[in-house]
Amino acid sequence: MTERYAIVAARFNETVVTKLVEGAVSLFDKEKVEHELTWVPGAFELPLTARSLATSGRFSAVVCLGAVIRGETSHFDFVAGESARGIMDVGLSTGVPVIFGVLTTDTLEQAMDRAGGRHGNKGWDSAAAAIETAAVLAEAVKP
Repeated sequence: MTERYAIVAARFNETVVTKLVEGAVSLFDKEKVEHELTWVPGAFELPLTARSLATSGRFSAVVCLGAVIRGETSHFDFVAGESARGIMDVGLSTGVPVIFGVLTTDTLEQAMDRAGGRHGNKGWDSAAAAIETAAVLAEAVKP
């Protein structure tokens, strides 16, 4: 299979997530690997879409990008926890690397710091993890 990567991005907190996507796309372009971007409404929708892409047989890995920022209610805990669990489950059940690139922060400032700010770009880091993990798994299955 040709190296090809999927990016699934959550539209909720789009200002932050767009910067994560830019980081991932920059890394994939630098490494000259094909990639495809799909947007979903929010972080909760990432796992189902990741499963569809992972089982398509078209991708070496799937990078899930989103931003869940704590608010005044417990909604944060449910969305952050379930998206993390769901993304992990997709990777384990399909054998395709599915990377958790979802920021879970207390404030918008913390999210922006991790989306190209003073703490780097976790979208870039997630794309790098996808390439490395796909390579490790491809090597592991060689005869």
